Amino acid sequence: MKRPTDRGLIRLPRRFSNRAVRRFAIICTIAAIGNVSAMAASPLENNPTRSISGQFIIPQPEQTPPRIGTATNFVRLEPALLAVSAERIKDLVWHKLDIKGPWRGQIYLVLHRAQSPDEAVTIRSQPFNGGWNYRVELPGVVLPTRFVRAMTGVVLLEFANRNALARSSEIPAWLVDGLSQDLLAAGSPEVLLSPPEKLVNGLPVTRLEKTQRGVDPLAAARRVLKNHPALTFEQLSWPTGAQLDGDDGGVYRASAQLFVSEVLDRKDGPARLRTMLESMPRYYNWQVAFRSAFRAEFPTPLDLEKWWALAVVNFAARDPGPGWTLAVSRAKLDEILRVPAEIRTASNSLPAHIEISLQSVIHNLEPARQTTILRTKLRDLDLAQLRVARPYAGLTAEYRQVISSYLGDRPANAPRPSWVARVYRSWRKPSAATTVKKLDALDAERRKIEATAKPPPSAQPSLQPLKLN
Repeated sequence: MKRPTDRGLIRLPRRFSNRAVRRFAIICTIAAIGNVSAMAASPLENNPTRSISGQFIIPQPEQTPPRIGTATNFVRLEPALLAVSAERIKDLVWHKLDIKGPWRGQIYLVLHRAQSPDEAVTIRSQPFNGGWNYRVELPGVVLPTRFVRAMTGVVLLEFANRNALARSSEIPAWLVDGLSQDLLAAGSPEVLLSPPEKLVNGLPVTRLEKTQRGVDPLAAARRVLKNHPALTFEQLSWPTGAQLDGDDGGVYRASAQLFVSEVLDRKDGPARLRTMLESMPRYYNWQVAFRSAFRAEFPTPLDLEKWWALAVVNFAARDPGPGWTLAVSRAKLDEILRVPAEIRTASNSLPAHIEISLQSVIHNLEPARQTTILRTKLRDLDLAQLRVARPYAGLTAEYRQVISSYLGDRPANAPRPSWVARVYRSWRKPSAATTVKKLDALDAERRKIEATAKPPPSAQPSLQPLKLN
């Protein structure tokens, strides 16, 4: 009886010893490792560009990205400038969430020729050497919103996967969209760089994609939510494709931006979001990680929905006009607290223009001029208090209270005092020395806020790609 033949199998001769078999297996293993290494190293060929931190690697594209008409709402991506934009977006995201320490996973930004103006961006996470690497496939011409959203998403994914072993984390869409919309609206520093569009005196001029500085980052969201109700947290958790693409009139993006802004403004908000991202590898979905990180703030889903509904109402109620960013708030408050003056070094010399502090006004000027200047500053502080950024809102109110007390004002809702009370209050009015000490203390607090609220340094552009040996 014939034995059936095993077709397709590799049979070794009987004379092969076990030692020979082991040697053959080792050779095959080495060859396989070599093939894997070659595949992993393939993106590094073709003279890649590295970002300043080394985290972002951009291979040179095979074809130059085409221009899509003359539209200015697209960003043309070029490896050297893309490396700078990626670093700036990472710096801003890390600053928002107060992320410290070095990065762990490398991110490959692979450019290809754009097929359509509405082409999507693909992000892939790959296990590598006990960690994770990432591949972002970008069309050479892309919408700014789509580009910033993709870069924000991969930066968050790299942070969340630092403790992941078996599977990649799931980043909630509302966090990616909320942060990316906030970065686009803030406009500082510029994060989108396009190749030169023209020459000036023989030198290329790089076009910066930026928004106007000094306006309320939530101004666009405010315009959308003024005509449409904000989405509930349940709706934010399960967005549709049309909502993610902005085809719903921007309601989803506006709601996500407001939700992330409100969460970050809460006490320990950035720390709780970091905890949520770090705990994601332990759970199968981000909802459990969110509830675990915010359990003390929102014990039940109903508590979260109540807080969010109240936050939306307060947001709609406070619309005094365009608010100021941190930088503009600092500059405006500094302008209010300085008084222009003229001095003459000699009787026949021209006056020199200087600025003096409110403390100098109280120390050196006669009461009538003091009152006129301080009344003007009190009015300016009243108006600024409605528009300054939150870190400066309380400080502005304290400056106003100190000046108002020195001038002897009483609260608007206080009962009208008798003549005895008016005489007593005139005796109890803060002295000039006491007022100056209070203003000095507020100035020190203002310097402390300026130091802690300083935006992150942007990555310095390095337009020369680094060659690897």
